[in-house]
Amino acid sequence: MHGLSEEKPTDVWEVEALFDLSFAPGRTALSSYRLRDGVPPVAPLCLVIRDEGGILGGAIRVWPVRVGDAHDALLLGPVAVHPTRQGEGVGAQLIREVIARARAMGASRLMLVGDAPYYGRFGFDRLDGVEMPPPTNPDRVLGCDLVPGGWEGVTGPVTRPV
Repeated sequence: MHGLSEEKPTDVWEVEALFDLSFAPGRTALSSYRLRDGVPPVAPLCLVIRDEGGILGGAIRVWPVRVGDAHDALLLGPVAVHPTRQGEGVGAQLIREVIARARAMGASRLMLVGDAPYYGRFGFDRLDGVEMPPPTNPDRVLGCDLVPGGWEGVTGPVTRPV
């Protein structure tokens, strides 16, 4: 895999097909999708990676959200790797790149809903007191500081940006 770039409008259907392939059929019914409906993603953080032949190997998207009364955050996800590319580090490359780009943009905090053992290696920890819409398992709500203390004192429900 070598071609990492921002997702372009011409990539959308191919990326959506990868997400459909990678996740359960009801993926758009998940609570995180209610936070995304009608909200544009953070375009510089929506990335695709292609192999030498131009075949899509992975994709990641990031969305703006609000936590509590006044805290902006970035919601990472979905991230998907084509089944033929799993185990090659594609997902890790996408996640690391998003973290680096989000820091460079001046963002303070990044969150996701996922498996702590996997995402912990990228600096994500369980967020106590940060509430995703139900029925999200609170143990799967994870955050990463993009600046020192980025999540310190940040609690409350996760909502769509204002």
